[in-house]
Amino acid sequence: MLDDLLLDDPAALAHADPYGLLPAAASAGALVRTAQRLAAEAGLTSLKPEGRPRSILLATSGPAAETAADVTSALAAGGCPVIRLAPTGVAAASGALRWALPGWAGPVDLLLIATPDGSEPGLRLLAEQAYRRGLTVVAVLPRRSALGEIVDGSRGLPLPLATPPEGERTVSPWPFLVPLLGLLDRTGLVAADEEAVQRLADRLDATAERCGPVTPTGANPAKSLAVELDESLPLLWTEGPASDAVARRLVRLLAARAGRAALTAALPEALTAHAALLSRPAETDSGDDGMDDFFRDRVEDASGPRPRVVLLRTRTADGLTAAPAVRELAHAHRVPLTELALPEGQDLDVLAELLALTEYTAAYLSLAGQG
Repeated sequence: MLDDLLLDDPAALAHADPYGLLPAAASAGALVRTAQRLAAEAGLTSLKPEGRPRSILLATSGPAAETAADVTSALAAGGCPVIRLAPTGVAAASGALRWALPGWAGPVDLLLIATPDGSEPGLRLLAEQAYRRGLTVVAVLPRRSALGEIVDGSRGLPLPLATPPEGERTVSPWPFLVPLLGLLDRTGLVAADEEAVQRLADRLDATAERCGPVTPTGANPAKSLAVELDESLPLLWTEGPASDAVARRLVRLLAARAGRAALTAALPEALTAHAALLSRPAETDSGDDGMDDFFRDRVEDASGPRPRVVLLRTRTADGLTAAPAVRELAHAHRVPLTELALPEGQDLDVLAELLALTEYTAAYLSLAGQG
């Protein structure tokens, strides 16, 4: 369970944070500005594409790049097909992952690569394959990497990866996502010009103030969400493609940083996909009135964490929502429900605030969690 005293003690949180999870979350706005500047210096803003690509192929390495790909897929899917590539196996000789383009991919398609490494043999071979078949290749990766040399030498566009000021390993999706947003803006798939990205960075700064360690739990949405998710099995139910990307990011963060499990499913399918999980509270109740026994021996309780539905909504294409059905179902099964308030603003701003909220929530669960 969470240590409430630690949660509202900024000095203690800093002491319990040797890997800098909270400073990394606070630096998101600065990373966005740096990534935008580096992409412009690399020539992204001077690109003049000849129309939209027939399709976008995405190959990524690492959880932060995966989140950037999730967001890119969600934002660009309405303009052209977005296809996520996955390794097709492991090469026996080198032990490296193998990647392959679809058989139909050709000169009218765009290959996007995002990696925090840039030395992966499989991705280098993928870039060479794309060059031979005439695809345009854009890669977000560290400077002076082997993959970057191949992309640059094959008339592709390598975009340098912005790194945190301290030089630690990149764990934020923003250094990958900002150059990809700029590319989507240049191709007319997403409205993400310089002004929109600057506004996004300002939104991240404002969210860092609300969710930062000095803000007490009662006024801090990230700390409040961490308290609600503690000792529960979060069922992240999503509406809207962007909310799917946010939920998957939270699942990764909870597992990697807090050692906690969570499940995600899109609405309305989630209503049936997780239906069996909703009956667990009734099975673990010990009182005749269906209320949880506060005085039961929780050390001997092997029933596991109780499910909690987390309703995460962003804008949907038709404006319809399953939220009333979610509330009714949760109430009927006596399952606690958390609704993340939908922030006001443009789609990119909303997405930025929700992603920042997940970063802080996972950090607090990791730092203030006990046992």
